[in-house]
Amino acid sequence: MKIVVCIKQVPGSNKVEVDEKTGVLKRDGVDSKMNPYDLYALETALRMKELHGGSITALTMGPKQAEAVLREAYMMGVDEGVLVSDRKFAGADVLATSYTLSQAVKSLGEFDMIICGKQTTDGDTAQVGPEMAEYLNIPHVANVTKIVRYEEGRVVVEMDMPTTVEVAAVEYPCLMTVEKDIFSPRLPSYKRKMETADREIKVLSVKDFFDQDEMHYGLNGSPTQVERIFPPESTGEKEFYRGDSKVVSRQVSDKLVELKLV
Repeated sequence: MKIVVCIKQVPGSNKVEVDEKTGVLKRDGVDSKMNPYDLYALETALRMKELHGGSITALTMGPKQAEAVLREAYMMGVDEGVLVSDRKFAGADVLATSYTLSQAVKSLGEFDMIICGKQTTDGDTAQVGPEMAEYLNIPHVANVTKIVRYEEGRVVVEMDMPTTVEVAAVEYPCLMTVEKDIFSPRLPSYKRKMETADREIKVLSVKDFFDQDEMHYGLNGSPTQVERIFPPESTGEKEFYRGDSKVVSRQVSDKLVELKLV
């Protein structure tokens, strides 16, 4: 079984500067970490490999510093790391990002399964996985909380939907996004860190894709543009309310009205 896992490097804190012109986060030089939801995707892939054999490719898109999350994936047991990096990809919205990743997957050849985390902590859209599947024209399932069983040519999963829990059988090749706690992620191995210290990380740019039209990537390929984005202002001001529940609830309500928040 050939598995591709999409992972992402995200800011390690909420103290991140914003580019006023493009409206995107300034990621260079910022303390970063692997998107927490992607750890569950990696663990799911590793358990699949333990059951069925095969290989796992970790795929990430970002600047050179994003290699750090691929090194972490190596420490967990991933076989190959691929960095999708090109200045032409900068400023991509979720649609352009999904298209870029789908082109990267196509350039890697055939696969059986793509696994993504539910969402990222910096964007929180939960759209990239399903949109990738649409571009690749493969079936997909989201919010997977449990792998029920494996069958010939397909996998049966349980999905946590807004009002129901659904069970679906999805045929390979396919894509699924997994919820946190589907499995407990294993810790990175120091032994694997030493063993993979010199392992190559493959770098893909737009020149490696079947579609090399630069208008389909980055800001050029993004149908949505950020009109305004800014970091939240932090102040040390505090206001205390005292009294019974009726008095306090009225005071809070009056304050919200005063601040024009309701």
